[in-house]
Amino acid sequence: MSERIVVVGFGPVAARLVEELAPAVRSGLVQLLVVGQETEAAYNRVMVAELGVGRTTAEAVAMADAAELEAAGVEVRLGTKVRRIDRARQQVVLSDGTREHYDRLVFATGSRPVIPNLTGLNPDPSGPVLPAGVITLRDLQDAAVLRSAVAGRKRVVVLGGGVLGLETALAASEEGARATVVHNGPFPLGRSIDRGSGSVLTNSLRASGVRMAGNARSTGVETSGPGGSFSALLLDDGSAIDGDLLVLSCGVRPRIELAEGCGLPVGTGILVDHHLRTHHEPHMFAIGDCAEVRCADASCVECRTASGPSGLVGPGWRQAEWLAEYLTVLAREGQETADSVAGLAAEKPGVIVLKARGINLALAGDNQADPWDEELLEAGAAAGRPRRQVSQWADPEHGRYVKMTTRGGVLEGLVAVGMPRTAAELVVLFERSSELPADRSLLLRLDGPDQLDGSAESNDPQRTVCRCAGVSAAAIGESVADGCSTVAGVSKATRAGTGCGGCHEDIKGLIEKHFQAAAA
Repeated sequence: MSERIVVVGFGPVAARLVEELAPAVRSGLVQLLVVGQETEAAYNRVMVAELGVGRTTAEAVAMADAAELEAAGVEVRLGTKVRRIDRARQQVVLSDGTREHYDRLVFATGSRPVIPNLTGLNPDPSGPVLPAGVITLRDLQDAAVLRSAVAGRKRVVVLGGGVLGLETALAASEEGARATVVHNGPFPLGRSIDRGSGSVLTNSLRASGVRMAGNARSTGVETSGPGGSFSALLLDDGSAIDGDLLVLSCGVRPRIELAEGCGLPVGTGILVDHHLRTHHEPHMFAIGDCAEVRCADASCVECRTASGPSGLVGPGWRQAEWLAEYLTVLAREGQETADSVAGLAAEKPGVIVLKARGINLALAGDNQADPWDEELLEAGAAAGRPRRQVSQWADPEHGRYVKMTTRGGVLEGLVAVGMPRTAAELVVLFERSSELPADRSLLLRLDGPDQLDGSAESNDPQRTVCRCAGVSAAAIGESVADGCSTVAGVSKATRAGTGCGGCHEDIKGLIEKHFQAAAA
C-alpha cells in the first residue's frame, strides 16, 4: 500500500518538494496532499517586490499550477488552513471541518512578517490588522498595492533597513515613486556590515534618489489619508515622515504554531535532526523557513554552533530535494534502508547580494573587526590557530569600499560596495575557502581602469552563478549552447534565476557572451 504524505504549506519550498515527489506519485508509490492557506498555488515570494514595481509578472513568479498537479495525481487544497494536528490518530484537522490521515507529515509553513508594536497597528501574529496603505510585501495582494503606488508616483515609506527593504525602496524610486527608508542605527544593514561600508552604502542610496532616515525610532502610524488610510509614520522625537504607502520590512519569524500546538519541540524554528525529522516524532518533518536543524546529540559540534533557520530560499530548496529522495526511499524500501541514507549536508555560510541597478553590494561572514581591534583580531587564535587579519580600502567620494577579514590567508568575512569585479572574485574565494593572494591590492585592481571587458564576474566556469539553486556558469553555458537564448529559457532548463533573481544579469551576460563568440 502506498504511503500518504501530507504537506502543510504551499510556498516555494513546498513547491520544490512536490515537484521532486511527482515521479513517486505518478508511479503510485506515494499519495500526496498539499494544503495551502492562500488561494493561489505556490509563487516565488522573493520576487514580490519586483512584481510590485512592475518588473515582472504574476505568470513569471508562479511556481506551480494546481490543475496540472491534480492531473498528475497530487491532491491540492487551496485557501484552506490546518487548524490542528492530531498526532495520536495521525490526522490533520482542516478549516473546512474535515480530517485527513497521514503516514508522513511535512511542515513547510514558512515564516510570517514581523509587525512592529506601533500605535495604530495590531501586531497579533495570529491575526494582524493593518490599516489601508500599510503592507508587509509578502503576497500578491501586497504587490498589487505597491504597483498602484508606484504607477501613481506616490510617496512610499519603507520601515526597515534590511536587504528587502532597501531593494524595495530602490526599485520603487527607479520606477518613479518617492521612496524613504526609515531604520534604527546610523546606517542600514547594521547587523551585517561595518561602519565604513554602511556609510558608503548610505551615500550611494541617497545618490540613487532614496531618502534615508537613520537613527529613527518609530512610535506609531497616522491614518488621516483618504478613507482612513496611512498618511505618516510617527517618530519618537515628535517628527513624522509623510507618505501614501507604508511598507513594513522588519524581518520575519518562523511559523511554528502548529508544531508547538501538537507538542513538538521548537526553538527559533521547528527542531529537526539531520534527516529533517522532528524530535521524538519520526513520522513528521520540517523544511524551509520553519525548520531549525539542531539534532538532539549533545556531542554534535555542527549543531552546537548552529543558528536558526536561514530565511533564504536556496537552503530550503536543498532541504526539499533531499527530503523528497529520503521519502521516496522510505516508501520503496522501508525505514532501515532510509536510515542508511546520508544526512543532509550542512549549509555553507550564506552570501548576501543587494539586487539593485547602479549599486553593487556583496557581504558574507564576519566583517565587524577593524584592523586595529586587537581583541577581535585575537579572538579564536588559540592552540596554534592564526589570528585574524583585516585588509581595508575605502574611497567614499566615489562610493567604493572593500574589507577582507582573513585567518591564515583564508576569507572569514567580506564586504564590498561599488566594486563589482572585486566582489565577484571575493565571493568565489569565500565559497571555496580559498587562500587570498598575499598582495590583497591585486584584487582591488580588478575594478581598475585597465579592466575594459565590462565583465563583473569571475571567468571561472565552475563558479556558482545562481546561489539559490546552486547552478554553475558551466551548467548555464551548456544550456545556452543547447539553444536557450533567454533568461527564462535558461531558468527552465537549469533552475538558475528562479530564486531571488539576483543572478539574472549574470545569466544575461553569459548568454550574450556565447552569441558574441558565435558571431565572431
